[in-house]
Amino acid sequence: MTGHPFSRRTLLSAGGHAALFAALARSPALAAPKFLDDPFALGVASGDPLPDGFVIWTRLAPKPLEPHGGMLAEAVPVGWEVAEDEAFRRIVRTGTALARPELAHSVHVEVAGLGSHRRYWYRFVAGGIPSDTGAVRTAPAAGAAPNRLRIAVAGCQHYERGIFTAWRHISEEADLDLVYHYGDYIYEGKAANPQAPGKAPLVRPHNSDKIYSLDDYRQRYALYKVDPDLKAAHAAAAFVSTFDDHEVENDWAGDLDAGSTPREVFLLRRAAAMQAWYEHMPVRRSQFPHWGSPLTYRRLDFGRLLRLHVLDKRSYRSIRLCEKPGNGNCVDSRDTPDTMLGAAQERWLGEGLTPVFGWNLLGLGGLVMPFDRSAQKTPSNGYDNWTGYPGARERLVGMIGERGKNIVITGGDSHMFFIGNLPSRPGDLESPPVAPEFHGTSVSSISTNGLPIGPDPRAATNPHISMIHDQRGYLLFDVESKIWQADLRVVDQVFTPGGRISTLARYVVEPGRPEAVRA
Repeated sequence: MTGHPFSRRTLLSAGGHAALFAALARSPALAAPKFLDDPFALGVASGDPLPDGFVIWTRLAPKPLEPHGGMLAEAVPVGWEVAEDEAFRRIVRTGTALARPELAHSVHVEVAGLGSHRRYWYRFVAGGIPSDTGAVRTAPAAGAAPNRLRIAVAGCQHYERGIFTAWRHISEEADLDLVYHYGDYIYEGKAANPQAPGKAPLVRPHNSDKIYSLDDYRQRYALYKVDPDLKAAHAAAAFVSTFDDHEVENDWAGDLDAGSTPREVFLLRRAAAMQAWYEHMPVRRSQFPHWGSPLTYRRLDFGRLLRLHVLDKRSYRSIRLCEKPGNGNCVDSRDTPDTMLGAAQERWLGEGLTPVFGWNLLGLGGLVMPFDRSAQKTPSNGYDNWTGYPGARERLVGMIGERGKNIVITGGDSHMFFIGNLPSRPGDLESPPVAPEFHGTSVSSISTNGLPIGPDPRAATNPHISMIHDQRGYLLFDVESKIWQADLRVVDQVFTPGGRISTLARYVVEPGRPEAVRA
């Protein structure tokens, strides 16, 4: 009996990715389906822009909420085009990709050979039916000095708890270069109880029980991706995507869930969830989930103006500290140094923090700043965030102080805006800052409808945090060489369609001054 044609060493080598995808591209007998429904019901997307190209994505699903998206278990050819104009009079790249049933008939095309820092339009066709058109901009060339970059930052989109109005407004923001999605693209829970006390209203229910299998996760992504506001945002600009916990299970850490599931059992679920994540995100082949774990930490450079470090704060972290004694897969104390990123990712981050770039943006997710919770009504420790990993935070602060230049931290997870500065000394909230942090709110979550509920009493015990604000929305960054501007964009309500957008506050960061200052 012959062995498998690809060894682990082969697949993990530089040529391994090429060998794997060459094998996937070898065409079986292709189907030529005649679709009775739109095969592009999940829309189109682009991602991870480089100076000469980007990824374009779609998934064939004529009946998106049915098993397998209404597709037969056959490979289907999908044509694609990239043009310099929206009318597709100047087509510059074309090709055919294979939508395979093994990957839920998803398509990831890595387009290359294009001009830098310019806008392109793309579309797909299958069975003679065209997709919607998407727009995307390539990154500035290496060494270029662009005047400005515009970046939206959003995440935490709970389908049941609100309309995705923020995504509609992001799709309408002028001149976006990219959207950084910090995770919680889906929520894994069963349909919520509409009568549950103390919760936000159930706006629209999940259509299944809690999800565990690959097919479960695929159908949950389909439910979210048919949302017209989310589809509009994906079609408007390139996404740079990572994941947080709800793409798998609330508060998972490394190879353990937050309950008491055995490690080997949880890893089966994590592998299914990570395959579904890859199938539904516009990411590159290098993020393919080998053995159930995609390598998602990566860098994207935008001329000399900005380097974006996309980080994975879930896959390599230490076991959690217990919020309550004996509460699932957790410990009351650790015998070894804690880690949030893992040793390899920490080294990688340190090696990439270079003064060559005007700004370094850390896409971290989770609140990095320490946070005094003594004034809150319901006691909690916040151990799922960096507070539960104090050694990792101290090493990050040291790394920024030693190697960093004009570093900005962003992410989300807390479903509220937290705007402030990361102190340089543990236990001293008023020590000189090493970096500003812009922690985004949620698109929709178990929280308020949209209007704030008043001043947060915890602000008084956190002098390093300028704003704590509970309202749905997103962050909008305008990045120039001499100033970083951050707008807090908020939606006035999310329980019904038509919520209006406004700017709650504006902050600025100047080169050489590692702090967020309200404008």
